[in-house]
Amino acid sequence: MLPADSYLSFTADLRICRLLNGMWQVSGAHGRIDPQAALRDMVAYHDAGFTTWDLADHYGPAEDFIGAFRRQLAATRGHEVLASVRAFTKWVPRLGRMTRKIVEDSIATSLRRMAVDTVDLLQFHWWEYNDPHYLDALDALAQLRDEGKIRHLALTNFDTAHLALITRRGIRIVSNQVQFSLIDRRPEVCMIPFCREHGIQLLAYGTLCGGLLSEHYLGQPEPRWNTLHTASLRKYKQMIDAWGGWELFQQLLGVLKQIADKHRVSIANVGVRYILDRPAVAGVIVGVRLGVREHRQENARVFSFSLDAEDHGRIGEVLKKSRDLFRLIGDCGDEYRNG
Repeated sequence: MLPADSYLSFTADLRICRLLNGMWQVSGAHGRIDPQAALRDMVAYHDAGFTTWDLADHYGPAEDFIGAFRRQLAATRGHEVLASVRAFTKWVPRLGRMTRKIVEDSIATSLRRMAVDTVDLLQFHWWEYNDPHYLDALDALAQLRDEGKIRHLALTNFDTAHLALITRRGIRIVSNQVQFSLIDRRPEVCMIPFCREHGIQLLAYGTLCGGLLSEHYLGQPEPRWNTLHTASLRKYKQMIDAWGGWELFQQLLGVLKQIADKHRVSIANVGVRYILDRPAVAGVIVGVRLGVREHRQENARVFSFSLDAEDHGRIGEVLKKSRDLFRLIGDCGDEYRNG
């Protein structure tokens, strides 16, 4: 099992593992998934202490996997074990008019698929700020929360300005899920100061750049586009290009490798530890390739060490050579709306 400091009281009633199992990888963009092998892996992750899952209504069968996983645990170990399972889903609706019925029906579908009476955390995403119906959706979601269908309400990929607008509207938001890594540090500019002021936490994704932040790519020539076989690799290779390019990325990997060797961990461990230590960050989402490969033992080493001042200084020397992604792209989530 993981050490005690790998868990966090995310809210007064939700204790989470600070490394969340990300389920984007079952969405269909990363290859075929064997459902039975996936379920076996989910049980293994839970038994290893990785008890918190991040998913979405549009991640293929992700919500159905959670439902099957919960039913299997209850049947084999009793319903009491389900109290330790945390599943955070997202609702990503089409743009347009939002009625109470539209919102309620969508959440009812997630409840049924996940085999739960209450969604632990509903993370809401909206594609276009110029369509103000997102505020109607959030009003209805807040009502469902108050009625017990949702335990807590959160956001995904909202920028600071619109998070502030929602907060001023009186809608209680507990977290915002944003892209955050050594490559993409945009949350540090506006988002983290606002979240610290208003008691909102961050869940970080993209921290390992789809697997590019690893020994596998250290010392390697720049990969061709047709060798990037997953949606994650293609997405984060573009982010690296914007950040500073492959040569600078190799410099970063080289420094991270030296730091990793010093602490007897991996490059990925160092990248995750760096983001976990940032203010307002409650957890880091690490994608899991269920039934394909696993990194449970390696991931657990994130909690075996701390980065010291020398480590931060060496990382900082590389990072200061990079481009300012906040200036290039904008605030958190702007890449989905300004592209």
